[in-house]
Amino acid sequence: MKRPQHWHQWALVLLGVGIAFVLLILPLALIFAQALSGGWGLLVSNLDERFMRHAIGLTLLAAALTVPINLAFGILLAWCVTHYEFRGRKLLTTLVDIPFAVSPVVAGLCYLVVYGLESTVGRWLYGHGVQIVFAWPGIVLVTIFVTAPYVARILIPLMQAQGSDEEYAALTLGASGWQIFTRVTLPNIKWALLYGVVVTNARAVGEFGAVAVVSGTIINQTLTLPLLVEQLNNDYKTAAAFTAAALLACMALVTLLLKTVMEWRQQQREDRVAALPLERPVLKTG
Repeated sequence: MKRPQHWHQWALVLLGVGIAFVLLILPLALIFAQALSGGWGLLVSNLDERFMRHAIGLTLLAAALTVPINLAFGILLAWCVTHYEFRGRKLLTTLVDIPFAVSPVVAGLCYLVVYGLESTVGRWLYGHGVQIVFAWPGIVLVTIFVTAPYVARILIPLMQAQGSDEEYAALTLGASGWQIFTRVTLPNIKWALLYGVVVTNARAVGEFGAVAVVSGTIINQTLTLPLLVEQLNNDYKTAAAFTAAALLACMALVTLLLKTVMEWRQQQREDRVAALPLERPVLKTG
């Protein structure tokens, strides 16, 4: 990598910086400026509203349930795809990309059709005291769907590149499957795994389309923060809408910071491995 030398190279750099400022930095700055335009008193008052606290809690609940489920799913899928050859393996890796290809609105509509009261499954569940759509379980289900590929898609290429030699060596030493995973596999993928968690959490917190379809947008019941922003804006409660948007922006910035740290740590680890190609972790058994 080298510094720009000619004027047209500097022009390209300045153009890129300018576009980033207009499209990325300026909107965020305006969100915070609007949220604080009424003063700290109004900001605190909006944050203390019942609908705001409920939306924050529901958003965090959906993320708290979605991340560990997709973490377990991503690890299991990546392990199966990278360690076993079986019929349908390529089909499985293709199917995991369905949430990338399907519009979140379409996904939400599918869940509405399957679990709504008009369906046999929905009526049976409702008859047993379980409500999926227009309640928090439906929000969690569609959030899990749209975020399902992230962890798996980050782990699969990494585990394929690392190979299975270390796991096989540990197996010949008498290590159990759990020992192999915790002492060999997990240390090799931990930073990529954390990166996947951060990205999954970011998408779960900000999901709008699928959640809007299955939630019914009922205030104090099924409004997450993204839905609340639209609801408040439609009701001309501009200050409260920008307060909710600022909360989402803060979550996004924290996620970006964590993502940057994860990438930096992963790069540091790759540099160390490249410098010491013969170094291998030692499995301690017994």
